[in-house]
Amino acid sequence: EEKLLSLQSPLSRATFLSSEVFYFRFPISPSHRATYRMEDFGLYAYQEEVVERALRGENSIIWLPTGGGKTRAAVYVAKRHLETTPRAKVVVLVNKVHLVDQHYNKEFKPHLGGGYIMVPVSGETEQKDFFGSVVQDSHVIICTAQILYNALINSEETRHVELSDITLLIIDECHHTNKDSVYNKIMRCYVEKKLRGERLLPQILGLTASPGTGGAKILERAVEHVLQICANLDSAIVSTKNYAPELKKVVPRPMKTYDIVEKRPEDPFGQHLKWMMELIHGYMNLPPDLQLRECGTQEYEADVVLLEKQGVKEHNRVLAQCALHLREYNDALLINDTLRMMDAYRSLEGFYDTKSATVMDGTDIFLVGLFEENQIELKKLATDSRYENPKMAKLEDVLLNQFGQAVQSRGILFSKTRKSTHCLHDWVCKNRALQGAGIRAAILTGAGNGITYMTQHEQADTIRRFRQGGLNLLISTSVAEEGLDIPECNLVVRYGLLTNEIAQQQASGRARARESQYSVVAQAGGREVRREKMNEYLEDLTGKAIAEVQAMNSHVFRKKISDLQIQAVIANKFAENLKTEKRSRYAASSVQLLCRNCFKSVALGSNIKLVEKSHYQWGFEMKYKKVAMLPILGIDKFALETPDGRITVKKWKDVPFTVEDFSFEEYCQDNFPDILD
Repeated sequence: EEKLLSLQSPLSRATFLSSEVFYFRFPISPSHRATYRMEDFGLYAYQEEVVERALRGENSIIWLPTGGGKTRAAVYVAKRHLETTPRAKVVVLVNKVHLVDQHYNKEFKPHLGGGYIMVPVSGETEQKDFFGSVVQDSHVIICTAQILYNALINSEETRHVELSDITLLIIDECHHTNKDSVYNKIMRCYVEKKLRGERLLPQILGLTASPGTGGAKILERAVEHVLQICANLDSAIVSTKNYAPELKKVVPRPMKTYDIVEKRPEDPFGQHLKWMMELIHGYMNLPPDLQLRECGTQEYEADVVLLEKQGVKEHNRVLAQCALHLREYNDALLINDTLRMMDAYRSLEGFYDTKSATVMDGTDIFLVGLFEENQIELKKLATDSRYENPKMAKLEDVLLNQFGQAVQSRGILFSKTRKSTHCLHDWVCKNRALQGAGIRAAILTGAGNGITYMTQHEQADTIRRFRQGGLNLLISTSVAEEGLDIPECNLVVRYGLLTNEIAQQQASGRARARESQYSVVAQAGGREVRREKMNEYLEDLTGKAIAEVQAMNSHVFRKKISDLQIQAVIANKFAENLKTEKRSRYAASSVQLLCRNCFKSVALGSNIKLVEKSHYQWGFEMKYKKVAMLPILGIDKFALETPDGRITVKKWKDVPFTVEDFSFEEYCQDNFPDILD
């Protein structure tokens, strides 16, 4: 049998054109003739509606709320694609490592059946080292976006992948396809090939709970943002029109409450911290025209970050170190405003425990001495219950209102930082009333290295215990807002958070149980309430912008998308030229890396090597190819002494010299010459 297949110009392989038709002569097994129905797959009517265009082979973005079944709909599209497309190759992209196994185990493997070769690949699996071969030998590949991007730019045969090797590309949380994200880097490759007239390109299927407004606050700009996302993904955005009531029934909106507290009338602990900060200001001898903003705010933090950079650049250790310490005091004030006074005290105490052992000069003696002289008074104030943070009492009330009832409650408490989740967990575990209400809490934070991070195994174990009922409260950073397979909750609390409308909608979507509550605990007139109200407006604005884009004439829409893509390609080429020029500004051997604390030279730029296009040697260790123990360097801990002066950078991509690639062969020759001989 033969299958007639055409390529949509310029979107995908499956829409027939009168001007250009491609024939593929591949046998199709009779078992691959689609005879099942959507209802057999367990889709709701609204899911059937949003996949219609994808089933016709068109590029599309599925817009459904958290809990609406976007991934299940994508699995159905993948199944139909595999059964009807010759030599089908489906690649599913995720933006976080833990989502690889989750999508593989919870969605694709159970629902696609055993007739296909499916492989999950992340930076933690060996398959990444021969990813090109994995793609050739598999039907479905679920991987982090970075894995695919590395394969697209790698010329090694066993690692290289072409977009033409893929017939369907599914992009999870596709609202991240903007600016310089790895999703957008992949789609730039796609768009550039499309604009060059290449036809063998995969069909695109994006999934999102909200594309957001991109910071826009008026409809016209919000429409531009949605169009840009559509252009980046070369797709139209689809949502349910005919079955909206069913969607609302399946994914009910929680009852939203603003649980407001008045500002604490007295705060002697916070006032004492501010007095100490004024003493540091005096020691720094700041210029009279320099006005730092209010202590205990994000704006003040931004000011002292700039001061620290200025001190490093000017070889002014007094300025740099004082600014560094002021940031810690400001962090303590922010913690004092959100958590317990003792949490703020312990944060400052932990910082000075490390600093007291590394005193170098008079500046260190002054800064460490100032804290030690005031340590007893600070601790005394921090333990005075008369001045405790009233937000904590309000949070306790919110939790008890749900968990104190004779029901099986399950909730998530969202907080800003990993440090704050640990403080809140300590508070919950030591609070007699909360323990008496049967709250069994655990922390859920992002995966990574360091004492406050979790491993993937720890994440999975925590979610498993939460799902099975061993835990009933997760205290989480934003990691639980997006993507993770977390069961329905009847309480979601946002505590001390300032986020955008996308994060708010994702967090709200976690409260999917019937009669669930979404609580915002905040101070009267505080920034959290203003931000939450703004997010409500932006959520509504997003819906209006999407509706306007969907209502566009198809010709007008395609013209706008094409224009935006051409503009993006030109802008990207210009940006790449600037980056190349910046990386070539100095010879690597002419740049010294200086310790940001003592300003001593520790290495030359030419001593640094780039491993696998992503790891820079010199710092924490990584095991490479099971043989080489390589240190990894964080550039933010260093200053760069260039021929034209001293600078600081946050990321390696901003350094003004080219870092050479690491050679494993040279490493082995240098370290194991006898074995190689």
